[in-house]
Amino acid sequence: MIKSTCLLFITTVSIQFCFSQSIDTLKLNEYFKQLDVNNKFMGSVALLNANKITYSNQIGYADVETQKKPNADTKYRIGSISKTFTATLIFKALEEEKLDLNQTINYYFPNIKRSSSITIGNLLNHRSGIHNFTDDKHYFNYNTKPKTKVEMLAIISTSGSDFEPNSKSKYSNSNYLLLSYILEEIYNKNFAEILNEKILHPINLKNTFYGSKIDLSNNEAYSYLYNEQWKKQAETDMSIPLGAGGIISTPTDLLQFSQALFSYKIISKNSLDAMKLLKDNYGMGIFKIPFHDKFSFGHYGSIDGFNAVFVYFPKEKCAVALTSNGNNYDINSILNVLSSSLFNLPFQIPTFTTYRLKSEDLDKYLGIYSSLTFPLKISITKLENTLYAQATGQSAFNLKPTEKDKFEFDKAGIVIEFDTANNQMDLKQGGKTFKLTKE
Repeated sequence: MIKSTCLLFITTVSIQFCFSQSIDTLKLNEYFKQLDVNNKFMGSVALLNANKITYSNQIGYADVETQKKPNADTKYRIGSISKTFTATLIFKALEEEKLDLNQTINYYFPNIKRSSSITIGNLLNHRSGIHNFTDDKHYFNYNTKPKTKVEMLAIISTSGSDFEPNSKSKYSNSNYLLLSYILEEIYNKNFAEILNEKILHPINLKNTFYGSKIDLSNNEAYSYLYNEQWKKQAETDMSIPLGAGGIISTPTDLLQFSQALFSYKIISKNSLDAMKLLKDNYGMGIFKIPFHDKFSFGHYGSIDGFNAVFVYFPKEKCAVALTSNGNNYDINSILNVLSSSLFNLPFQIPTFTTYRLKSEDLDKYLGIYSSLTFPLKISITKLENTLYAQATGQSAFNLKPTEKDKFEFDKAGIVIEFDTANNQMDLKQGGKTFKLTKE
């Protein structure tokens, strides 16, 4: 009895802590202003606290060519966050007894390899072994062109299987495309209609829908990549990803969706618990994402030049959502700043200053660095007056000097500080620091 009372007290304090903190709006605005003026991020963000939107901001352009600015209702492609919606639809179908998690998919897809051993559940938590069609080298030869269900099933069937079903986990967009087709068959409706009927209309999501060609007149955003300037990206045809990545939304709608999902307004507690059950770090349409001593559930998404993420803290009943149509910065760094704001934790406003160095100034940093506690070796090289880092088996990336002996790679949130006197360097990423020594 005493132990139970103590746990209840801790939970109550935690919830009140989240609710009682006010957002430092001025500091957050300055943070996003720095991202904006330095061409680090274009998009929209929002915070949910006590079931209310307590902060939102939009920076950059929905259309760079006309310099059209976004607003709170500007809509972005959310990529793989679509999978959370699709998984929720599958659980609605399970509750309606139209499906079973343990039923195999050979009835729907007899031509897919090992389909008689692959279950609905295996598709949901990426344990099917079905090859990910977006990994194929030919994918970007056709991704902007319409594809029929027959054509996509042929692509998936031909790609085959990567491993025995349920033997391990590996992320595959093919799983959720197949789940979308199953939904269309059991309801005898297209995916957009099912999405609207089962989720969007009941919880009143006005700016979320299954996408098509981007329409600026509907307050939708184009996507961009940055290379000296923002360059508009080609559009994936939405007939290809369907429920694996075809949904368009806003941060405020994503927060409203997450709040409804975690308060059992869409599916039951038992269904949500099944979604949250992890195998090899994969849930069924959601992931568990840690933040300091707390944790959240959510999903990331990317498609073309779009990036998105939402996280919901179930214990504290708080949430963060971000949608981007242009990103030249580490999304996780932005997510951490927004999450820090929720819990009144400190964060820094970046300055993006550049420390000028000559080519000969870089020589003292060159070499191969390693550590018994770090799995990869880091090779530090230079080209003219630019320093590069390359981890074992990975591509090289350029390091921007920001202070004496300190370099950054913004897009991955990497900071490297050299201690030349001891032939060492500290590599910092994701809140962790690794000390490596020059060989």
